[in-house]
Amino acid sequence: MHRLPPLAKRLFDLLVSAAALLMLLPLMLAVALAIRINSPGPVFFRQQRVGRGGALFCIHKFRTMQVDAPNLGPQVTLQRDARITRVGQALRHYRLDELPQLIDVLLGRMSLVGPRPEVPRFVAHYPIELKAQVLAVRPGITDPASLAHLDEAQLLAGSADPEKTYIELILPRKLALQAQYAASATLWTDLAVLVRTLRVLVSR
Repeated sequence: MHRLPPLAKRLFDLLVSAAALLMLLPLMLAVALAIRINSPGPVFFRQQRVGRGGALFCIHKFRTMQVDAPNLGPQVTLQRDARITRVGQALRHYRLDELPQLIDVLLGRMSLVGPRPEVPRFVAHYPIELKAQVLAVRPGITDPASLAHLDEAQLLAGSADPEKTYIELILPRKLALQAQYAASATLWTDLAVLVRTLRVLVSR
């Protein structure tokens, strides 16, 4: 099976993300209103992530935590994390907090399917042999590694040192799957990941 040409993948991302934003606009407006009513602070959460080629970009999500959450706990998110707001719990459960990343896809910073972008401090732990391969493609909203680690927050919640567990146990597993995706992605594998992701969302 031939790899998906970059131009074709970009065109696919543009068409699907634009259509999805138009269809989901009423839902996104409702989510934004719920966030504003539930807790003080901005609707969107913006955070610096590492994108294709190691370039930094600002990822967009619906805010699910208290505004000062980074100062109240670890970089990773735990199951039943006290920093998560009431509305945020529902958004995370149904993955609705990820919807604003469709804007990042439209702007060319992300792809619908691709390795999930990490913060710089975690990218610093990437092995050299995998770093170039994983960062050679646009990061995505979903990917095989994310689908394989849906229980990540639960696993980290049971750890005495969540960040250490993430770096030493979860991150290497994710990187292996991400490198495999980057080396063999096709239109059909992307479609399969999107279908699997939709099935997960519907099952919730």
